[in-house]
Amino acid sequence: MGAGGRSNPCDLHVNKSNNNTEVIKRAPTSKPPFTLADIKKAIPPHCFERSLVRSFSYLVADLTAVSVFYYVATTFIPHLPHPLPYLAWPVYWFLQGCVFMGIWLIAHECGHHAFSDHVWLEDSIGLVLHSCLMTPYFSWKISHRRHHANTGSLEHDEVYVPKTRSTLNASAFYLDNPIGRTLTLLVKLTLGWYIYLSINAAGRPYDKFASHYDPRSPIFSDNERILILVSDIGLISFSYFLYKVAMIQGFAWVFCVYGGALMVMNAFLVTITYLHHTHPSLPHYDDSEWNWMKGAFATVDRDYGVLNKVFHNITDTHVLHHLFSYIPHYHAMEATKAIRPVLGEFYQSDSTPFFVALWRESKNCLFIEPDESDEKNKGVYWYSNKY
Repeated sequence: MGAGGRSNPCDLHVNKSNNNTEVIKRAPTSKPPFTLADIKKAIPPHCFERSLVRSFSYLVADLTAVSVFYYVATTFIPHLPHPLPYLAWPVYWFLQGCVFMGIWLIAHECGHHAFSDHVWLEDSIGLVLHSCLMTPYFSWKISHRRHHANTGSLEHDEVYVPKTRSTLNASAFYLDNPIGRTLTLLVKLTLGWYIYLSINAAGRPYDKFASHYDPRSPIFSDNERILILVSDIGLISFSYFLYKVAMIQGFAWVFCVYGGALMVMNAFLVTITYLHHTHPSLPHYDDSEWNWMKGAFATVDRDYGVLNKVFHNITDTHVLHHLFSYIPHYHAMEATKAIRPVLGEFYQSDSTPFFVALWRESKNCLFIEPDESDEKNKGVYWYSNKY
């Protein structure tokens, strides 16, 4: 597995002591014994090369899969005997939603300049793809870029900024039970993505209302506001297209062939981003301790099984992604294997099935608090669920 590699990382992250209490193996917060240049030297040079032909091949493959699933669903499901359509449509939604997630991630690569050498082409493709998946391309590209620049910072990170126990809403304590967690996860997986985009929930606090749809939002600078308007025009245009289709085919038909799959994609999008930055072993930092390198290591690679490939390996190469976000996904596995011996214990991974991890992290990562046992690192915070 290489130095620092973990064949079963869960066994190292969570250990059972003699009294059966769980002990979390925390990620290191000290200064690494290597530099970013050292990490980059370990990666084969060709991993940094973008191939427009190869990037397009993955997009074409995903669009072909979407077309095949659409054809099969619309051709055969309506003719199935009752009640089989009620079982077949959710299967279609899951399969199509997974492919939607792959297409969304290709647009995400466009925003990171990992699709081609031409930014104008990347932005054009990204705008079309994200608009068709109801995501404001430039709005999210800008806030996501700042997330990468400030990962793990309690003051400046843009998304999944944890709260301290003192600032946590009182309702969160009442929801800390199986029923409450189930309801919370249900809302998060169905509406969470749009709640975040609309009102910046779970995002960085601003001194006034913040929204990814509002060109006047404090998330954006003055020279970026025109791009937010372009994103909105893209969303409105595609929404109008859906409306016209619904007027012909019916809203139920639009939901069956598109809406259900989009909901699956949104659920995976929230799950993936949440689990990459939420783990009991991951630190967060205030301004006294944070730096970019520490923040880049405050993430964890996850294993989604066969979906790793469907999701273009964003799931199991996310540590690399935070170090070199412009590496194309088709080089990410090779580059990850190359850097793991350099990173050693600074590389974090967890092979827990994502659906198990989602429940576990929602239970164990309610808020953060400083490590009272470490007088030298008062600016380092860790997840906790102990009131």
